Amino acid sequence: MKIDKKIIKELSDYLDEFNLTELEYTEKDTKIKVSKNNISVNNQQTTTPSNLNISTKDIKSQKSIKSGMEISSPIIGTAYHAPEPGAKKFVEVGKKIKKGDTIMIVEAMKTMNHVPSTSDGVVKEICVEDGSPVEFGQTLIILE
Repeated sequence: MKIDKKIIKELSDYLDEFNLTELEYTEKDTKIKVSKNNISVNNQQTTTPSNLNISTKDIKSQKSIKSGMEISSPIIGTAYHAPEPGAKKFVEVGKKIKKGDTIMIVEAMKTMNHVPSTSDGVVKEICVEDGSPVEFGQTLIILE
């Protein structure tokens, strides 16, 4: 099978032209998928082969992880600090929590998933904003 580099180049150009991250082209028995991932660091866009989103806030959080116990998100979804809008937050900086206490809710596909603490400790830092999207393994809070 001969690969038509012209088509791949054209599809790649379409990614930039239309600000897309993925494009798929199918013709008879041939299927071509072209993709890229963008990272925005200090308002500069860079193309990388991995699926990462880095901000200066994430970099600060990663540095502080070394000095505490990290509790991360078990799923992809939207993080909520309270059981409902206006209600008391599950955790706040300086609050003492026990293993098994709910630290946050991560909503995925209209299902509210309570995230339990994996250890006892005092909340040192809350790493995600209320209502913000979170990835699997992303740090939610840091305990002392």
